Amino acid sequence: MLQFDQVVKRYPDPLTGRLREVLRVGRFEMASGEHVALRGASGSGKTTFLHLCSGLLAADSGTITVQGTAITSLSEPERDRFRASTIGYVFQSFHLLGAFTALENVLMAAYAKGDRPDRAAAEAVLESVGLADRMHHPPGALSVGQQQRVCIARALFNNPSVILADEPTGSLDPATAAEVMDLLQARSEGRTLVLVTHDPAIAASFPRTVDLAEVAA
Repeated sequence: MLQFDQVVKRYPDPLTGRLREVLRVGRFEMASGEHVALRGASGSGKTTFLHLCSGLLAADSGTITVQGTAITSLSEPERDRFRASTIGYVFQSFHLLGAFTALENVLMAAYAKGDRPDRAAAEAVLESVGLADRMHHPPGALSVGQQQRVCIARALFNNPSVILADEPTGSLDPATAAEVMDLLQARSEGRTLVLVTHDPAIAASFPRTVDLAEVAA
């Protein structure tokens, strides 16, 4: 289960220094294993929503519950541990480490969780996303689509129950975007998936679409 209840997030305005509200969610709820496409106008707070879901950001008020845990009651180190064990995040801008291979980037997820890296498991998850012959290449030697597949493999490596994806096809050509979406949805079977998208066709492929404006308080 993923639930927001009267959640507000504010940031300081860079010009005035005053707090400015960037996201307000009155009520949002989705069941475990449900797949939801999240839409909204540019600047409406979609990425902030995902960051709050994952615990990368702390809400200023309200309650966020993920898989039965009220993450708004956790300290920052506790949120970090919870995210590493429960949540896989597919970032829009990849956030791959250029000095490391695809395999090493995936293994970073084990370090974040505090586990001993399992090289065979990392190789298996890269094979499952079609990168068996590219896992020893650094990101700079991979295509954009291949880099996104590394991101998906990294998100899946710790076997999370929740996948959050922020515009995972935003920088891909239509054919590659379709391949990545098919892969992501297939590999998220049985997991909770929240995917931010501006693409109406991608949103239409989900059983449920939510516009962020619809859940504002």
